[in-house]
Amino acid sequence: MKKQLFLLGFALCTMTMVAQTEKNESWYFKLGGSYFMQTAATEFPTVGGNLPLNRTYVGGKLVSEESVTGSFGEGFRTGLTAGYRFNTRVGFEMGVNYYSSADKTMAQTTTDANTPSIYNFKSVGKITAFDLAPSLVLFLGESNGFEPYSKVGVIVPVHGDLEITTDATPAIGFNPATSSYVYGNVHSVDKVKPNPTVGFMAALGTSYKLGKNISAFAELEYRNFTVHGKSKETTSFTVNGNDALATRTNSQINTNYVDRLDVNSNNPLFNPNTATPDTKDTTRPNDKMDELSSYVGISGLGLTLGLKYSL
Repeated sequence: MKKQLFLLGFALCTMTMVAQTEKNESWYFKLGGSYFMQTAATEFPTVGGNLPLNRTYVGGKLVSEESVTGSFGEGFRTGLTAGYRFNTRVGFEMGVNYYSSADKTMAQTTTDANTPSIYNFKSVGKITAFDLAPSLVLFLGESNGFEPYSKVGVIVPVHGDLEITTDATPAIGFNPATSSYVYGNVHSVDKVKPNPTVGFMAALGTSYKLGKNISAFAELEYRNFTVHGKSKETTSFTVNGNDALATRTNSQINTNYVDRLDVNSNNPLFNPNTATPDTKDTTRPNDKMDELSSYVGISGLGLTLGLKYSL
């Protein structure tokens, strides 16, 4: 009986020692910076009624046209991450990140002096956003100071917008005194607010011990999600450098994105009594404009470098 109790006690002690060896609970914090390059290019949505096209006119004739494609997955990110290790193999991380995409041309038309009826313009988009990134981490074991790991998780944007800057030089009238067209330089800034969305991320990384509590780390991360526009607001509109936002109607400044347009929509294509549809000022100028919903992609492959502090 004593022998059996001894063996049972020895087994319990052994199990306790193994559990203590494997359980290695701890907190850690990571600070890093990332650069992402886009991995999938899709056609951009319509910008202010302009199709996502790059067109060139010479002598009044269209000589070239091509689709404008891309992704807002290219850009820079900085982030702070809090992590908790449940044991030597499994952990959980929550990242808080700020992302700023590279500028992307979304639509463009180039003309010459012999094409006064078509205006030169270029619309450039840029996304800035804060997001939360919870993820599950699998540590693969430490060797010679290196500890590789993998993780999968989701990306939840909590604040941000797509800013579209458009510069145009349209012909606004013919001056008989000089036998030439009069041009005005138009500059506008539109901000598109998104609907809530969730994306996917996966990463492979490794840390390297620099000291007792501090390590350097590197991660190769892939992420992919789309952003669905909710509304758009013109925040700046100037003509020849002069503020002209007050001359715009509410329907020219504010837009609602909808899934369907019909005769009840506040849109010039569906308002038969619109006097000047090209201005996009509808029969309900005090109401917001209705336009079809648009989507933009944010898919990219990025490298993150930073420091990790373990408690």
